Amino acid sequence: MRDKDHVLPERLRPGLKLVFCGTAAGRQSALQKAYYAHAQNKFWRTLHAVGLTPRQFAPGDYPALWDLDIGLTDIAKFAYGMDHQLPKESLGREATEALRARIEKIAPRHLAFTSLTAGRAVMGKGAMPGKQHDTIGNTMVWILPSPSPLADNHWDIAPWRALARAVRKLP
Repeated sequence: MRDKDHVLPERLRPGLKLVFCGTAAGRQSALQKAYYAHAQNKFWRTLHAVGLTPRQFAPGDYPALWDLDIGLTDIAKFAYGMDHQLPKESLGREATEALRARIEKIAPRHLAFTSLTAGRAVMGKGAMPGKQHDTIGNTMVWILPSPSPLADNHWDIAPWRALARAVRKLP
């Protein structure tokens, strides 16, 4: 589905230690106007389980991540739905270059893609889960297993734990 405005508000600013980036808002997220809003999505539980948040946040609490220097965005800002439902250009060159420009401008310490699809759209088809060798500007890049219930067969919390350890090492 398409929207003329951002489906979810951009949560980027300079000084962030971490930005999470998905492909696009899912249907529930678009309806609730909150990131990772599907009841079975593991995103919020995982952030707490790996120690990135002091409590388990609800999707509507997403603005409070700024207090922890964590931001949120998506590659496709004007479309929502499952990856296979998105218009092809939503994850194409123009969208990925726009994401790179936004990340280079605010220069967070870490950028974590919340799915292999998102990570490969930006980092290349051969990218694998985990910390990437390539950076975006000075930003370290991670590709994490998707917390979506549709990706349960590929779920692994280990890369999320590795990211959390790296983020906690920051001053």
